[in-house]
Amino acid sequence: MVQLTVRYFAGARAAAGVPDESLELPGAVTVARVLDAVRSRHGDGLGRVLAACSFLLDGVAVRDRDTPVSSGSRLDVLPPFAGG
Repeated sequence: MVQLTVRYFAGARAAAGVPDESLELPGAVTVARVLDAVRSRHGDGLGRVLAACSFLLDGVAVRDRDTPVSSGSRLDVLPPFAGG
């Protein structure tokens, strides 16, 4: 079992309805599997937001969604930010 924390920011937080959550997934876990799990848990609204997001795994930018996730990791979900 892989236990991890997913933290949501800005629009991702609004779509998920929570600022963060703990997940426990069996077997080999990748960023893609984590995203599938949270999409299933929170529905299409979060799914649409995830399509535009970038991700940090333990503070490091993730470009490849096949990146392995180990127990104790933290995945940050970062939607595009606007500022001015």
